[in-house]
Amino acid sequence: MEVCGSHTQAIAKFGLKTLLPENIKLTSGPGCPVCVTSASEVDLAIKLSEKNIVTTFGDMYGVPGTEGSLSDTGNDVRIVYSISDATKIAKENPDKEVIHFAIGFETTAPSTAVEVLENRDLKNFSIICSHHLITPAMELLLSSNDCRIDAFLCPGHVSAIIGSKPYEPIAKKFNKPCVVAGFEPNDVLLSIYMILKQLNKSKSKVEIEYKRVVSENGNTVALEKMRDAFRVSDRSWRGIGVIQNSGLELKKEFDELNARKKFGLTVENSVDVKPGCRCGEVLKGLATPKNCPLFGKKCVPQNPVGPCMVSTEGACNVAFKYGC
Repeated sequence: MEVCGSHTQAIAKFGLKTLLPENIKLTSGPGCPVCVTSASEVDLAIKLSEKNIVTTFGDMYGVPGTEGSLSDTGNDVRIVYSISDATKIAKENPDKEVIHFAIGFETTAPSTAVEVLENRDLKNFSIICSHHLITPAMELLLSSNDCRIDAFLCPGHVSAIIGSKPYEPIAKKFNKPCVVAGFEPNDVLLSIYMILKQLNKSKSKVEIEYKRVVSENGNTVALEKMRDAFRVSDRSWRGIGVIQNSGLELKKEFDELNARKKFGLTVENSVDVKPGCRCGEVLKGLATPKNCPLFGKKCVPQNPVGPCMVSTEGACNVAFKYGC
């Protein structure tokens, strides 16, 4: 399983599956942050956009909630490249409340942490904190009775922050090889070769193919900023459910920047997966996009039913684009 959506995209774009023998299967995992963000959080962002400026990343703009997406609202929703753009908007509009929909794995969490630490006195700014941690999801998949995973291609971007050590308990407990892979075609193929060498020797350890970017201990400065701003919490993963200790929430001392607490809003009866949509199974590696009856019919990039069709890293979007 390639956990990361960027790997899914690279594998499809360069036709790597066609280069492999039939007994080597690559399957997508839950490593697309847009895909796993719960509908309730999308619904909350939509609700907050009715009276405030909401900022988020481009892929998140079109993700369907229960009744629609941020792009459907007609409200003041702005696409930003970084959370620093959101704090800049807040400073330039002191009479407006600006709420940033902060999503992503450990890759984007450090930038959120920095802005929180440096802007805690910014009165008209807050965030919906929807950061996920990747290793608890990997453990959940391996604990399932339906598990079909023999090894992991571990995400390069996330690993640049957390390092390779967090995967060691997974390799040891579940006897599954883990190789941290880069994103060029040669990176992916070499990582698969490294996995096969482990499997042929009945080994299960963590290796780094992406050594030009990833180290054992990761980015210690980024990790420190995350520890300063966040606490670990349970998190709902769209199509998968609640995974213990798989998310980040702002620490209590930053409640003034926590949009949920600042506005006291709750969203009820959100629907993560629409009837007929198999995104949940796709995220767990139990189905391919083409197994879904909606794929390419009712569900297309221009009119996505499920979250995996929205993001350029989503398995369904990738399969639709590259025909694989």
